[in-house]
Amino acid sequence: MAKVSKNARVAQRAANAGSGRDHVKVVKAVKNPETGKYSYEKKIIHKDEVKAFFAKK
Repeated sequence: MAKVSKNARVAQRAANAGSGRDHVKVVKAVKNPETGKYSYEKKIIHKDEVKAFFAKK
């Protein structure tokens, strides 16, 4: 078996930079108008879309 150097693994991670680190999990409390109880909307979205997620109703 061939060993993979640490530098090669770091370079590979840099090549895949846009994969998962640009996404975040957001949780928003949503009030039910009929009962008045709150439920939570959970979603994993791109970090550039966070403000739009919380702005929409």
